[in-house]
Amino acid sequence: MATDTRTRQQSQSGDVLTLAAERAQRYVRTASHRKVAPSKAALAALAELNEPFPSSPSDPSKVIARLDELGSPAMGGRYFGFVNGGMLPAALAANWLAAAWNQNAALRVMSPVAAELEEVVLRWVCEALGLPADCAGVWSPARRWRISPRSRPPRHALLAREGWNVIEDGMFDAPPIEVVVSAEVHASNLQSIESGRFRKEARDHD
Repeated sequence: MATDTRTRQQSQSGDVLTLAAERAQRYVRTASHRKVAPSKAALAALAELNEPFPSSPSDPSKVIARLDELGSPAMGGRYFGFVNGGMLPAALAANWLAAAWNQNAALRVMSPVAAELEEVVLRWVCEALGLPADCAGVWSPARRWRISPRSRPPRHALLAREGWNVIEDGMFDAPPIEVVVSAEVHASNLQSIESGRFRKEARDHD
C-alpha cells in the first residue's frame, strides 16, 4: 500500500513538472511576439487570483495551469527594465535545475555544489576583470545588501581616524560622517546609509 502511494505521488510530481516545463517553454517561444506591456484585460484578469483560502488540497496541475493562464498574459514579454526579461536559455535551464535541487546555499555543509559554484564564478569574475589571483568577493541577493557591506569598512576607518572604535564603542554618539550623493541617488543607497547609522541631512552642493 505504501509503495502504491509513493508511486502515485512520484507520478503526480513528474506530471506537474512536465506541465510546468511545457508551459514555460511555450511562454519563452512566444515572448518575442508579445507587446512590451500587458493589456488592460490581462491585468484585470489577475483579480481572479483573489479567491478564498482553499479548504482542501488543490490539484497541482490545475494550479500550474491557472498560474500560466492568468499570470503569463500579464507579463508583457519584451520589457527589459529593472533587468527583467533578459535571461539566457542556459541560465533559465540552470535555474530550473537549481530549484529542483531545493538547496539552502547559506553554508557549504548545506549545499556543497552551491558553495563550489560560487567560488568558481567569483574566480572567473576576477580573471575576466584582470584582478589579482588572491582577490576575493561575495555574492549578495539584492542591491541593498551589496551596498551595505561596502559602506562598513570605510565607516570603521573614518571613525578610527577620529579615535572612535566602532567594534568596542558601537555607533551611538559616534562622530558624524557626511556622505555626499547626487539628487538622483538610488533609494537602496539611502537605505544602506541609514542602516549604517550615517548622518542623514539634506544639503545642496554645487
